Amino acid sequence: MNGLLKRGLALLFLTLVTLPCAMAQPPGAPVRLATAETQSIAPGSRVSGTVVSREDVTLSTEVEGRLIRVAEPGTRFARDDIVAQIEDVALRLREEELVSEVRRAEARRIYLDAELLRRERIGERGHVSLADVEQIRSERDVALGDKAVAESRLAQVRHQIERAQVRAPFDGIVAERLARSGERVAVGTPVVRMLDPDDVEIVARAPLGYYRYQSPGDRLYFTADGRELGAQLRTVVVVGSEFSHVFELRLDPEDALPVGQTVRLRIPTANAQPVLTVPRDALVLRSDGISVFVVDQDNVAHQRRVTTGTGSGELIEIRGPVEAGDRVVIRGAERLREGQPVRVLDNGEAGPGSP
Repeated sequence: MNGLLKRGLALLFLTLVTLPCAMAQPPGAPVRLATAETQSIAPGSRVSGTVVSREDVTLSTEVEGRLIRVAEPGTRFARDDIVAQIEDVALRLREEELVSEVRRAEARRIYLDAELLRRERIGERGHVSLADVEQIRSERDVALGDKAVAESRLAQVRHQIERAQVRAPFDGIVAERLARSGERVAVGTPVVRMLDPDDVEIVARAPLGYYRYQSPGDRLYFTADGRELGAQLRTVVVVGSEFSHVFELRLDPEDALPVGQTVRLRIPTANAQPVLTVPRDALVLRSDGISVFVVDQDNVAHQRRVTTGTGSGELIEIRGPVEAGDRVVIRGAERLREGQPVRVLDNGEAGPGSP
């Protein structure tokens, strides 16, 4: 009897100790929910695209000479910075020569102006013939012409001296060096390739039959390095020919991407149709198929087998025993079982898997 009493007291004590702990733990697995909704989504196809710089140019020389400096690939420059320099010693010597010619022409003009004024005053008193006055005036006019020619040649040489410096047309980096210091180059020789890595776009080509389903301003999605990202369609360019029946899409990506990145762009291939969609996170992928967990009014999870269809960004079409307005699990569904109670987390609570 005493043994039974002791065991009963021990059981009572254990129950009283564990009861507060049990009451402190809310029942059910913690989950986050979203709502299944009807959305208009167009069927689509994947095409390849490439990230390119919108400012990508090859800089060439504008004067002949020997290269004395060329920027290294990867060097960043601001607009109007010098990226290559051609030796300009001969041009500067020619500049000094033409400066002297301009000064000489100006000095002769000054002398002939003064001489013409003197002859005209003497001619008023009848001591100089009219022919002498006209001769001096003609020489003065020739001197003016000589000065103008010398000044024009001087401006041309100074322009060549300025063109001996290859300058950056925009802020960017040197992507490729096409000539090296010490080489003698002619006019039009490519020297460097320069691009702006911060101003990029996506260029993709698609079959011409899908052209009518693309509209500038649409938001399209693409995958790059396993990430699903978005971009706005800026323009559509028809480049089809008898050999290549394609058109070109140019898009502005919403995220920073490196030049040369390959992407897989999803484009619509038909008009949009209303379909039932859920967030992609609601899909539970198991060996026996794809399913989602629907939570009823009593916060009990029910597994529904579904098949997937067209996707758009974070949403994907599903077909199965799910209706618009149903609450589906988007966090914590991996360990759920049919008929298991759940606890819906508030926005401020840590979700499943959070530290």
